[in-house]
Amino acid sequence: MVIVSKQNPLVKELSALLEKKGRRERGTFLVEGEKMVREAVACGMDVRRIVVREDYAGETFDALPRVTLGGGAFAAVSSEKTPQGIAAEVALPVREVRPPAGRCLLLDGLQDPANVGAIVRTAVAAGYGDVYLADCADPFSPKSVRASMSGVFFARLMQGAREELLAALAGVPVIAADMGGEDAFSFRAPEVFCLAVGSEGRGLSPEVRARADKTVRIPMDARTESLNAAVSAGILMYALRTSY
Repeated sequence: MVIVSKQNPLVKELSALLEKKGRRERGTFLVEGEKMVREAVACGMDVRRIVVREDYAGETFDALPRVTLGGGAFAAVSSEKTPQGIAAEVALPVREVRPPAGRCLLLDGLQDPANVGAIVRTAVAAGYGDVYLADCADPFSPKSVRASMSGVFFARLMQGAREELLAALAGVPVIAADMGGEDAFSFRAPEVFCLAVGSEGRGLSPEVRARADKTVRIPMDARTESLNAAVSAGILMYALRTSY
């Protein structure tokens, strides 16, 4: 059966996942594109169902429940400008806030979902397995999931109030990213630490700044005021990772 109406209850349920409220209420999020869907399945994510456009002719994922939508109905549940015609509804991972297993990342007040996703992608690549998010854009929003390129499947993402997150980091050295800090490329980081990165506009919150044990900066040409938060986080993650 092909569902063609945008008013169909199932289409409304899926389109609600484009918003944070809908994701929280259903406890699921959407993954779009064949590669991302394949990786979600392969890594053991709890995939509730596959959603395809009626003209989709790619991988079928036959072992999973499947819903077929007409072109207009599929467009209503997709956030892509040029959808590939396949998506998956995936259960949101439930992770309690806990101390990190190794070097980790604290994102403090980042509101751009694309930046959050890009940082999660780099964190996984650089070996920062635990990512704490304080007052940030939802890492499971469509833009963030897309920018993470499957990073949200592998990183341990923990969201909470700053007080709760900082309590989980008790005893872990916090290295804050700030233009007034030491040169990150000559700084010797301990083997286990937390890199704290703030938003481009406001920087780190007073609570996180007060908790920082050390502060580091990226040396830049005098004509450059700042870097994109995702770029800065990526440079610092690798600079500090190789400093011991």
